[in-house]
Amino acid sequence: MTEYKDKVIHHAMFLEAEDWAKGVSQIHVHSLSSMYYDKWPEDTENGSVTDTSYNNGTIVRTKNGKVIRVIGNELSGNKLIDLWARRNQEKSQILQAL
Repeated sequence: MTEYKDKVIHHAMFLEAEDWAKGVSQIHVHSLSSMYYDKWPEDTENGSVTDTSYNNGTIVRTKNGKVIRVIGNELSGNKLIDLWARRNQEKSQILQAL
């Protein structure tokens, strides 16, 4: 079984990272047209928007309860695992110690 240990640990980390990626990292309600990631200042011309940042790297922008755009690229595979491992060092170390 030791020949598959690295694959099993990698898959366990992937499953943890996939679940973590669905979580919200922050919610920002604003009417600013100068956010660092924002290329659409017209979104806030007639009121505020809600930017919900997810752990997977995306920001979902809503206005009046409707999604108006998704900003960023969703992380997947090894990039997602690497980010999860950096943000969840204790869990990552436990899995790697198995």
